[in-house]
Amino acid sequence: RSVNIVAFGNERDVFSEDSQQPSLIWSYLGRSALISQVDSSLSAGHVGSPVFTEYQACAFGNVRLVVRDCPVWDIFDSDWYTSRSLIGGADIIVIKYSVNDKTSFQELKDSYVPMIKKALNHCSVPVIISAIGARKNGVPCTCPLCTSDRRSCVTTSEGVQLAKELGATYLELHTLNDFYVQKYFGGVLEYFMIQRLNQKSSEKMKKRKKTQKCHRVQPPQLEQPEKMPIIKGEASHYDADLHNLLCGCQCADVAFYPEDLSTVVEAHKVILCSVSHLFMLLFEVKSPADIRDASIVRTAQSLFAVEAGAASPPLPRGVPPCVPPVRVVVKDSVFCACLPDILHFIYSGAFQWERLEEDIRKKVKDPEKTEQVLEKVKCILQTPGKLNTVKDCRSHQIKRLYNTSLRLFFNTPVLADVIFKIQGATVPAHRAVLVARCEVMAAMFNGNYLEASSMLVPVYGVSKDTFLSFLEYLYTDSCCPASILQAMSLLICAEMYQVMRLQHICELYIITQLQSMPSRELASTSLSIVSLLRKAKFHNSDCLSTWLLHFIATNYLIFSQKPEFQDLSVEERNFVEMHRWPSNLYLKQLADYRNYVHSQKCHCSVM
Repeated sequence: RSVNIVAFGNERDVFSEDSQQPSLIWSYLGRSALISQVDSSLSAGHVGSPVFTEYQACAFGNVRLVVRDCPVWDIFDSDWYTSRSLIGGADIIVIKYSVNDKTSFQELKDSYVPMIKKALNHCSVPVIISAIGARKNGVPCTCPLCTSDRRSCVTTSEGVQLAKELGATYLELHTLNDFYVQKYFGGVLEYFMIQRLNQKSSEKMKKRKKTQKCHRVQPPQLEQPEKMPIIKGEASHYDADLHNLLCGCQCADVAFYPEDLSTVVEAHKVILCSVSHLFMLLFEVKSPADIRDASIVRTAQSLFAVEAGAASPPLPRGVPPCVPPVRVVVKDSVFCACLPDILHFIYSGAFQWERLEEDIRKKVKDPEKTEQVLEKVKCILQTPGKLNTVKDCRSHQIKRLYNTSLRLFFNTPVLADVIFKIQGATVPAHRAVLVARCEVMAAMFNGNYLEASSMLVPVYGVSKDTFLSFLEYLYTDSCCPASILQAMSLLICAEMYQVMRLQHICELYIITQLQSMPSRELASTSLSIVSLLRKAKFHNSDCLSTWLLHFIATNYLIFSQKPEFQDLSVEERNFVEMHRWPSNLYLKQLADYRNYVHSQKCHCSVM
């Protein structure tokens, strides 16, 4: 017997200086008298950082307890499959938050609660919402005109309302001591554990009684179809691609210099402008009137100076992109010395704030100057109109100050330095993004090819819509095909340019759509599965072609009636016949059973 518990959220106080305080789950496992033999391990995510901590223990003497504690909500954004698997396999869900982190609570309520509700739509799993910590600003003011006490703390009414939305049990734990953890939280958790164990025992007993019900000769048992091959998605390397672009200095179109011109640091305008309105202002992508934030304008003027005549004008169509990089003078010598570290921070996804702080402290070795440099970085990353009021910034908080996205420059002529011509239309793009994200294009633009010195690049063998979807993936690291046929076209394009992760995403999309088709729709659809199989084989999609063969075999009774079934090769037909479901043996046993029932002149309730 086992119970699976999944915990989401971070109970740590954003204002607390103790970053090593134990979590709620660990505190409970360590204190409860019903728990023994606790072991823990970390599960790594797609960037190598821990996604959740898994604890295994014994409860009530002989019950296996598995607890997965996931403190970072980003798993719902970066790893959809893992988050759905965690919720789908949970017997009990615990949601934690600190009452002193209003911003995280609001993000939980607006972004992640709808995802959890959708995942729990078809199952009844008990949910416990734990509001942890003592509110720092005392009792909230009840005056309807005063909101000063409600900005940083989450009120009880807000927590209760969230619990109502999820149909959850709401608990307030003012501190993680023996009473609140063991007796209060532990009592509720153990009640649900016993409830789920009783429910599982009841279901097991019903199945046992059902198998013992009939003592007559039983009909043949239809075995389950063979398990489909599992296609695992490839981890994202979006941030690593951009970081490698900075390290390789390919397609650099901006160069930063100190005032004495002694050193140079190269970068890419499109990457810098995607994370910073200050750089948009500096490179004339936006005007001060568009920014509407005096602090950003002042910082840009005091920190940088673009050399006169350095801003490159738009290139006429057909002119090779041979314009030298824009020269930018950094007026602050300390900031200029730290610029390589700041650029590495930006190109790596701008989420390792603590590492940037440490690197700057080591280089500057002056607390006051270090703080000044960090404040300028925050201003560079700041979204107009948003004020950074957090003094002790953390990685998950700095990401809220700005929105990193190359989507703003997708399919737009702003800063574009290459134009693709496809089906009579033109599509602008940026060499830096293409080189960073696609090895084939990196070779094409940096090698001895015609495209390396041409502004206009023709594209053949793919439609405009498919190529736009391909470019959208390169810019945003995401794609949403509208149909199975569009996903197959995008898969072919991804194979042409050797973007393997996009190819795997398209494979998973096709598999997911086919698996969700009801049998009636599968029998009547005009979509040719054999044609998909042919394309998958031709374009080296071995995983998808193997899965499609299993899919045809598993739905043998449907596909054997379709004309396209005759288009299978002899080898493919033999594979399908060998793995067909239901099998020939089962059909023979079923015929024999029917003959037996007829000979006994008795009516079988099962048939």
